[in-house]
Amino acid sequence: MSENLSELYSNQRTLFGRGSLDKLVPLLAARSQPTLLFCGQSFLQGPTYARLKAGLNDHIIGYEIVSHEASPAEIDSWVARWRGHVDRVVAIGGGSVLDAAKAFSAMIQHPLPTARYLEKVGDSAVQPITLPLIAVPTTAGTGSEVTQNAVVTDQQDIQIKASLRHPVFVPEVAILDPDLLKGAPDSVLATCGIDAFTHLFEAYLSSKGNLFTRQLALTGLRQFIQAWPALNREDTTGDAAREAMMMASWLGGVSLSSAGLGVIHGIAGELGAIKPFHHGEVCGRLLFPFLDLLSDSDHPLQRKLMAELHPQLFSAATDSPAQFLKQWLQQQAITPFWQEGPSLSQAEAEWILARANSKNSLVNYSREQMQMMIAQAWHITA
Repeated sequence: MSENLSELYSNQRTLFGRGSLDKLVPLLAARSQPTLLFCGQSFLQGPTYARLKAGLNDHIIGYEIVSHEASPAEIDSWVARWRGHVDRVVAIGGGSVLDAAKAFSAMIQHPLPTARYLEKVGDSAVQPITLPLIAVPTTAGTGSEVTQNAVVTDQQDIQIKASLRHPVFVPEVAILDPDLLKGAPDSVLATCGIDAFTHLFEAYLSSKGNLFTRQLALTGLRQFIQAWPALNREDTTGDAAREAMMMASWLGGVSLSSAGLGVIHGIAGELGAIKPFHHGEVCGRLLFPFLDLLSDSDHPLQRKLMAELHPQLFSAATDSPAQFLKQWLQQQAITPFWQEGPSLSQAEAEWILARANSKNSLVNYSREQMQMMIAQAWHITA
């Protein structure tokens, strides 16, 4: 059997297109059952909820507000509150909301506390059982609406950012309405968008990749290139850009589930265990020094893949595809999210480095190379 055999998991049903959120209430009405809503506070205060409220409230028995990446304790408290009362879940929000809903949907069907099932620290295997979940992303970046994993973060007690993972955890239904991105702050559009790019790019370069996974990633990368410069425009070009980015994000989720991720996420996952930085911004900040490493790479397959990628995305010729990509991403960004921002202490950087890894990168990056990436991405204080 091939060592890089690919498996693809995706939603049983995916509704895509502007205005597709209008299908949510009829979807709920078609099969009446006790339904819990996970969302963010901004959704409840926004125009979309105001428009849907009357119809939506006919089909939900309550809601939970998610404001950050959920901890094991928070998931356990939701499970204790709703076990025996909920048969279906709807999640409307960004990646943190969707991951929280995915974790809840699975853990309400499991007997032990959430931490017992977590990758890295758990001692019990998850079972192939979860509540049906309808996922409606309001950002385009994580691809959580189509991934097998629910990210759980505890920055206080066990200092861990890890996943609950099983193919059945892929949401049953995804509703991808690009109009939900309208009006989002430039910083959110950009940092979520670069997260989608990083998923696609690392999957494209993955040691687990093959023709199948790379073509999936390449399709998403093309959509990203179309979308990146125009995400905040309030015209037809902006509408097309948001539609393309929503597709790129979904394909990023499929790609990472099929081929895995690389050193950027090998660092970002550990940083997320101790710092409340936006995950997309973390990935974007690490991406640029990674592209510097990539431009100097003598790894034959990395060089071949980058040489093949460039003409698929850009018409201009270049001697350094990685440097061209880095400059294009920075020049075309709607906001310079990688400038200024938070810092890391030397002790925090050392903590991250002690746990970081190259994941599925083609190259096993050294501690010194990962240290360089961190030092270029953040100001390191004593």
